[in-house]
Amino acid sequence: MLDVAARAGVSGQTVSRVVNGSPRVDPVTRARVEEAMAQLGYRPHRAARALRTGRTHTIGLVATTLATIGNSRMLQAVVDAATVRGYAVVVVTLDAASGIADAFARLRDQGVDGAIVLNEATAVVRDAVAPAGLALVVVDSPPDERFAVVQTDHAAGARAATEHLLGLGHAAVWHLAGPEGSFAAAERERGWRAALVEAGRQVPAPVRGDWTAASGHALAGALPSEATAVFAANDQMALGALRALADAGRRVPEEVSVVGFDDVTDAADYRPPLTTVRQDFDALGAAALAALVAAIEGDDQRPVLLPAPLVMRASTGPAPRA
Repeated sequence: MLDVAARAGVSGQTVSRVVNGSPRVDPVTRARVEEAMAQLGYRPHRAARALRTGRTHTIGLVATTLATIGNSRMLQAVVDAATVRGYAVVVVTLDAASGIADAFARLRDQGVDGAIVLNEATAVVRDAVAPAGLALVVVDSPPDERFAVVQTDHAAGARAATEHLLGLGHAAVWHLAGPEGSFAAAERERGWRAALVEAGRQVPAPVRGDWTAASGHALAGALPSEATAVFAANDQMALGALRALADAGRRVPEEVSVVGFDDVTDAADYRPPLTTVRQDFDALGAAALAALVAAIEGDDQRPVLLPAPLVMRASTGPAPRA
């Protein structure tokens, strides 16, 4: 470590902070130290460091499933951010039989320093007793004094999507909502509803899917003929909606406009390219990891709220003339 410090022109304490993933290092300095480590072939000994510091530099990630695009993207984002900070990641998925207590017990067996809880799993955590001594960050949850919270501004993104459709002259906007119990789905529904109420427009009853393209196809296929604008709670359901509309012979966007949420990698390659709300998974993962490292080190954390801008593409257009 002293060799690394000399090569990078910093103190040994700064090298230690970089090795231990501390957020208290300037990014330029961190990059210089990491370059010196690479040049000298320095590798911290994880087991020895754990004995010395009482920390394993391993974190847990709790999710109900990794099958959804949102959860898989978040996992990749957290792993990328953790790798930069020198942390390993242990993944635990919840199931109905074992529950959150078992998930936390499994993480403790792995000796994790803290854990990040994702999306649908957050509802379970909010109703559970927070484990003593385990630093927690919850992605997508109302503020809670028991743990740090990081979230996307789902409601503002949904409001922007709905206002965009209303601005194109559509009389109302139908909503393909996400599943019950999802904080993200509830917030997106709240933003959609608020925009319609504020504009003095009809609020059609939302229809609820399960994030999959198949559910979007089924729900959009049952929409009334007067529906000319659809806001889907994620891009996968929007993809299913596009196919259902094509199956029914309804052109997008000439007859029906469609907006999604997430801006997944393939959204620009849908037919037509999808107007959607962008959720920055990389920034979300980095923010969650930074908040967890701060919590591990005992620092106070304020809730983090990341913007969700609208990305306009070819799936939306002016309302058809009567």
